[in-house]
Amino acid sequence: MGRRRRLARGGLLATIGYILSPLSWWNDLFVNIPIAYGAASLVALVYPDAFAYSFAAFYLLTNILGFILMHRGAEDIAGRSLGGRSTLYYIAVSAAYTALVLLLAYIGVLPPLQKLMAR
Repeated sequence: MGRRRRLARGGLLATIGYILSPLSWWNDLFVNIPIAYGAASLVALVYPDAFAYSFAAFYLLTNILGFILMHRGAEDIAGRSLGGRSTLYYIAVSAAYTALVLLLAYIGVLPPLQKLMAR
């Protein structure tokens, strides 16, 4: 792959990863929580009791995906493997953030869309 194409792809992957990762202060409010909330609400249409669990799973996945995309984008930009953090580390950090958001869903701060519409 050409240098310019590799840099462009790496920059795009790193940018998308940053937007999805928990490293930006605004991403949860505007990106990850709406994605996880929407996906969990769809799951809740079929399995109403699964909202909190699916919300946690989708939120965790968006954070892990963000870290992995950032790492992959940085490797593309550098043109070599960076080694460093393992996927297990990204999962652990993302799980901590997910635990906090799951707590918010569990105590009712983030109810399913169906409950909001019924109010």
